[in-house]
Amino acid sequence: MTAPAEVAAARTVVRRAPGKLFVAGEYAVVDAGNPAILVAVDRYITVTVTGTPDAPDAPDAPDAPDAPDAPDAPDAPDSLGGPGSFSGPGAPGNLGGSGTPSGPGTAHTPRHPHSPGPFTTDRSPAPGVTISSDLTPRPTAWRWHEGRLVLHGPGDGAQARAVLAHVVGAVETVGALLAERGLPVPELGIAVSSRLHEGGRKYGLGSSGAVTVAAVDAVAAFCGVKLSAGERYRLAMLASARIDPKGSGGDLAASAWGGWILYRAPDRAFVLDLARRVGIARTLAAPWPGHEVRRLPPPAGLRLEVGWTGEPVSTASQVAGLQRRGGRPDTAARRRYVRASNRLVEAAAGALEAGEDAGLLAQIRTAAAELARLDEAVGLGIFTPRLRRLCEAAEAVGAAAKPSGAGGGDCGIALLDAAASRHICQVRRHWTAAGVHPLPVRPAAQRPERTPQP
Repeated sequence: MTAPAEVAAARTVVRRAPGKLFVAGEYAVVDAGNPAILVAVDRYITVTVTGTPDAPDAPDAPDAPDAPDAPDAPDAPDSLGGPGSFSGPGAPGNLGGSGTPSGPGTAHTPRHPHSPGPFTTDRSPAPGVTISSDLTPRPTAWRWHEGRLVLHGPGDGAQARAVLAHVVGAVETVGALLAERGLPVPELGIAVSSRLHEGGRKYGLGSSGAVTVAAVDAVAAFCGVKLSAGERYRLAMLASARIDPKGSGGDLAASAWGGWILYRAPDRAFVLDLARRVGIARTLAAPWPGHEVRRLPPPAGLRLEVGWTGEPVSTASQVAGLQRRGGRPDTAARRRYVRASNRLVEAAAGALEAGEDAGLLAQIRTAAAELARLDEAVGLGIFTPRLRRLCEAAEAVGAAAKPSGAGGGDCGIALLDAAASRHICQVRRHWTAAGVHPLPVRPAAQRPERTPQP
């Protein structure tokens, strides 16, 4: 029987994930259960995984235990719930009536309680992961140590991990899932390429979320695990929440499902705690409080235009700034904004589902007004001068426009009559004159579900 590392060396798996834009509901969606609307866009991050038995600066991998031969095709046949996958004790199962996981093998208590990371295990996968990215000057070699990847060879491990945090987190999470079942991770070569930045400057299209989803999907497929959209999102959410538990995960959902979606974030603290207590496999199958993803149809007669201010901004910093400046969940300004946001998002989703373009435009204008009111109350700087000019130029031709996401820079969006080509050209000209770069992006198609093969 062929060892997994030898099979991996002869295979290549390529996965890509789209970027995203917030349409409405930003800031409110950070709290579990509050809705937002997002759209995936046709700029992608691509992750390629190959076997690397001779990776530079990496120790030789120990002999891997016999495992079923992996197929040569990029899509492996097994899913988390299908034959030959994570079944049996400790695999995904039902929750008992009390809300406590039941059944054999549900406890997941690492033997190294003081080792780093919440998903550690005493059965570390085989060493050897090499990561190359268009954001790093050279490939970096990593090895496994108690469930975590540590830099192997010369270099600044802290800096390398910061730059590649989401890729490393994705690999660690998939590795921990396999380790729960006693399955090895072969040596991996991971290459990342992105169209979500320009010269190292991010557009604000959710590059961190897209690379996490693509890396989770590619590594899992390489190791013989086929993921549904929901499993892809949940593994990515577990990986991302370890880095930033305050992130809503809306970017992950847009990258996992594609198209237009209504999204509600889960209670991340609950999910992380559940994974620590019962393991990743059972956490993937358990209910996640507050979480929902609902596919939405695209607007029939409207065109989405995107303008980039050229001013990169950190969403995490903006959210943290909101809380520092009086935008905590218990303040009057924040409570009022969240109530208004929830109403308009539900109305916008209803307009999309009913094909009412005028109703959608009205709710986008309301969303812009509510963001401006929140900005005025807390002084966060959501509307920069360029974002204001972006909105004014679009509104002058009857479009609805607003910042997309946390504001303070990055991108703004406009929705306008798809048949009004003269107005579209006018908006682009005015944006360019105002220092806003029209981005040639379009909504990405919904990603089809991958179903297990018999």
